[in-house]
Amino acid sequence: MTSEQILAEIREANLSYLMLAQSLIRTDREQALYRLGVSEDTASMIDTLTPAQMMKIAAGNTLLCRFRADDELVWSLLTSHGRASANEGVSRLHAAILMAGRHQEAA
Repeated sequence: MTSEQILAEIREANLSYLMLAQSLIRTDREQALYRLGVSEDTASMIDTLTPAQMMKIAAGNTLLCRFRADDELVWSLLTSHGRASANEGVSRLHAAILMAGRHQEAA
C-alpha cells in the first residue's frame, strides 16, 4: 500500500467516523458519549458540524478516532486468548466495564 493509498484510507475512515458520531449523538446523546468516549463539549461540537466542515476535517492526514482498548488486559479480554468460548461473553462484558470506567475517569 502506498502512502497516497494510506492517506486516502485515513480520510475515508475520518469521514465515516464523523458521520457515525454525529448520527449517534443526534439519536441518543448519552449512549454516544459512552460509545464514542467523548466529552459533552466534543459531542456538542460534532453535533453542529455541517457536511462541508466534516469534509474539511476528514481531509486531514491524522486519524481522528483512536483505540480505547489501550492495554494488554482489555485486549486479552476482548480477544479471549486462552479462554473457552463459553466465557467469551463474560470477558467482553468485563472489558466493557473496564472501558466504561476509564470513560468516567476521563469525563
